[in-house]
Amino acid sequence: MSGASEEEDMAAAWGAALAEEAGAPAEAAAEVPAEAPADAARVLSQAEIDSLMGFEGGAGGDAAKSGIEQVIHSGLVSYERLPMLEIIFDRLVRILSTSLRNFTSDNVEVSIERLASQRFGDYLNSVPLPAMLAVFKVSEWDNFGLIVVDSAMIYSVVDVLLGGRRGTAAMRIEGRPYTTIERTLVERLIGVVLNDLGDAFAPLTDVRFEFERLEVNPRFAAISRLSNACVLTRLRIEMEDRGGRLELLLPYATLEPVRELLLQQFMGEKFGRDSIWERHLAEQLRHTDISLDVVLDEQVMPLSSVIALKPGDRIMLNAPPGAPVRLQCGTVPLFAAEWGRRENRPAVRISDSLRPLWEVLP
Repeated sequence: MSGASEEEDMAAAWGAALAEEAGAPAEAAAEVPAEAPADAARVLSQAEIDSLMGFEGGAGGDAAKSGIEQVIHSGLVSYERLPMLEIIFDRLVRILSTSLRNFTSDNVEVSIERLASQRFGDYLNSVPLPAMLAVFKVSEWDNFGLIVVDSAMIYSVVDVLLGGRRGTAAMRIEGRPYTTIERTLVERLIGVVLNDLGDAFAPLTDVRFEFERLEVNPRFAAISRLSNACVLTRLRIEMEDRGGRLELLLPYATLEPVRELLLQQFMGEKFGRDSIWERHLAEQLRHTDISLDVVLDEQVMPLSSVIALKPGDRIMLNAPPGAPVRLQCGTVPLFAAEWGRRENRPAVRISDSLRPLWEVLP
């Protein structure tokens, strides 16, 4: 009997605690019948579970997050926006539309469905299979990227390149591995996309994207840590009644060498050079008057001797006629010269340059 009473007391205390969490008065919680079974007292409502786990109700949605909710939302990170990257992908769409029309000899329309940031591990878990994952290398940035071609796009490309009849959807045969012909045709498609991607980056920087390998299992296409951030661009390619999706994934680590360029708002921030002003500035610099000092000799004297100098004193210089002297502008030495006279006037003759010519003349 003592054991049963202890269970009833624990059930009553637990109900009181739940009532306090839910905002109900403690007296209402104490009304649990003493003869109720212990298991029945432990059944929690959805509101009580939400209160214990730290989730707020609809009315308190704007309140501070607490409990498990903070742990869940701690994985959601706001990544840096790269405005110039959006311009590059818009340029890629225009270039790729023309290239794919020449590649397939068909009417092709390319559009951007999505451009967002995502963790690499989350993306690998969401890749719709079957698909082909092409790993490419960026030698100039010493890193990798990923292109994913879904099954609809694979069969559409195979069908159109092998002379499939227009106006009919491509036949899909699921549940079998891709053949060598299908892989070869998809590699040709990937080559066209990578070449156009390099052209899209050309106004910003010279870069070349090289095809590395083709995988069908996402686990073998890991090019970054699962927690690293990536830029995901989803392209929709339409070829009359056929088409599919092509996804381009670039880790932020891959884009790091050109991050400063991608942060620009517009192309003019990089390509705002005014050649007319540059030529005018260089021409004016060439006609600028500067003074040159001829250093005949340098001597070290005690401060007391310098203080004791008075008008009429002489300082003997160890620079006979023809001795080498130095010409300098301010504190910058420019030329080595010979000291002498010309038409009864002191003169120097430049014999050598002490600095490269490109540093002396603009």
